Amino acid sequence: MLTNVLIVLHVLVALVIIGLVLLQHGKGADMGSGFGGGASGSLFGATGSANFLSRATAVLAAIFFSLSLALAYVATRRPAEEGGGVIDAIRKQQVEKPAPKADEKPAAQPAPAPSEAPKDKQVPQ
Repeated sequence: MLTNVLIVLHVLVALVIIGLVLLQHGKGADMGSGFGGGASGSLFGATGSANFLSRATAVLAAIFFSLSLALAYVATRRPAEEGGGVIDAIRKQQVEKPAPKADEKPAAQPAPAPSEAPKDKQVPQ
């Protein structure tokens, strides 16, 4: 149940991040500021300090990373009695398989293979 909730939150945060990134304009949008126009000499460049969209993107990125770590933790956590590999599952199936009862006939076994090939069909060497 927890894994499903984390996956849904992870996907929703990822979609919101995509939307926020697409809404923002890049640094190359203000080409005039690169050639001395505007306030390009200020500490943060022509765009000024971080606005709401960039701060919201940073917060959502931190949430996205923490959800990724939580999903990795939940996916790798296993109960001690369950085990974790294919070999453990095979051993478990072999232990649980009931032995045949004495009054039951064993399954029919195929006839043994002949020890020699027929003489008329010899393999060329």
